[in-house]
Amino acid sequence: MSERKYNRIFAIVIDSLGVGALEDAAAYGDAGTDTLGHISQNVDSFVIPNLQKLGMANLHPLRQVEPVEKPLGYFLKMKEASAGKDTMTGHWEMMGLHITKPFQTFTETGFPRELIEELSARTGRRIIGNKSASGTEILEELGEEEIATGAMIVYTSADSVLQICGNEETFGLEELYRCCEIARELTMRDEWKVGRVIARPYLGKKRGEFKRTSNRHDYALKPYGRTALNALKDAGLDVISVGKIFDIFDGEGLTESNKSKSSVHGMEQTIEIAKRQFRGLCYVNLVDFDALWGHRRNVVGYARELEKFDEKLGELMPLLREDDLLILTADHGNDPTHTGTDHTREKVPFLAYSPSFQGSGRLEDTQTFAVTGATIADNFGVAMPEGTIGSSILGQLQ
Repeated sequence: MSERKYNRIFAIVIDSLGVGALEDAAAYGDAGTDTLGHISQNVDSFVIPNLQKLGMANLHPLRQVEPVEKPLGYFLKMKEASAGKDTMTGHWEMMGLHITKPFQTFTETGFPRELIEELSARTGRRIIGNKSASGTEILEELGEEEIATGAMIVYTSADSVLQICGNEETFGLEELYRCCEIARELTMRDEWKVGRVIARPYLGKKRGEFKRTSNRHDYALKPYGRTALNALKDAGLDVISVGKIFDIFDGEGLTESNKSKSSVHGMEQTIEIAKRQFRGLCYVNLVDFDALWGHRRNVVGYARELEKFDEKLGELMPLLREDDLLILTADHGNDPTHTGTDHTREKVPFLAYSPSFQGSGRLEDTQTFAVTGATIADNFGVAMPEGTIGSSILGQLQ
C-alpha cells in the first residue's frame, strides 16, 4: 500500500469513448470498431488541443491531431475483463467488480410477452411501444395516443433498461413512479433482469411540443458487491459524484451527488468542485457522447461534443493543484460509424495528469478497467474490498 500522494483525484468518464476493438469484439458483432479513430477519420476538422497535450494522439493515431514530443500525461489502453459492453458493467469493473454474466438487453425483440402482460395487469394500464427507440422519437410517435387513452409507453434502448414515459399533466408523476416501481420489482427476476428501470416524464399536448422534464427517476440495481467507492467512503474520504454516477451505483459509496443537465454542465460542475476543498475522489460521468451521438450514429455531433469537452478541460487543468490527480477514461465504445445503435466492445483510454508529474509517456496496457479503482484506493492507503479485481499503477505515475 502506497503512502498518499494526491489529496484530490478527479476521475472523468467520457462515456463511450472507445479506442479500438477488443480481441473478442467479433463475438459481440463489433469487429473492427474504433470510436475515437473513426470519428477522426470521418470529420474534416477535429480540434482537441488539451487532449493532445495530455497525449491522446500519442496513444491512438488521429488523422488531424499530431502526437506531441513531450506529452503532459501518462497514458495506456485498458481492456475489459468482464462480459458485456454496457454502462454499468464498465463502471462497476472500473471500481473493482468482475461481471461474468452480461446484463439483459431487449434491443432486438422488445420485452417478452409474459413480462408485458404481467406489467399491464399489475399497473392496470394497456402498454404501447415495447421496442427499442429514442426517447424523443417514441414521444413523437405515441405521446398523443398515451394522452388520449391513458395507455403506458414502455420502451428500451441498446442499454439494459426498461423505460416508461408518462405525461406529467395527464398520466401524473406519482402514477409514473408507481408503475416504474412495479416494473423494477418484476425485472428483478433473472430472466427479465435489467440494469435500470427509468421513469421518463414529459410535458406537451401534441407532436412537436413534447419535452422531457428533469423529473426523471432511475431505479437501478445495486452493485452485487462492495467497490472502491465503498472503501473510500468507509475510510472517511469524500466521494463526490457528477452526472450518472449516482444512478449507476444506486448511490452506494457516495457522500455527495450532483445531477447534470448535459456533459458541458457536468464539466462546469466539476470545475466548480475543483475550486473547493475536499479530500478524496470526484467521479464524473459525461453521458452526452453516448446518448446523443454514439447511439444515434452521429459522427459530427460526437466530434463537436469532444471539442466542447476539450475546451472545458482547458478550464479545469489550471485549477489542478500539485497534489491533485486527473484521470480521463471511458466505460465502453459506441462507434458512430458502426451498424445498429448498440455500444461497441472496445478498449478504453486511461490518461493521467498531475501538475507534479516529473515524467510522462506510454505505459503498458492493462487487462482490466479495475486498475482505475485500485489506483485510487492505493493512493489513499485504502484496501480494496474482498473479491474485487485490479491492481494499482500508482507507482508508475511519477
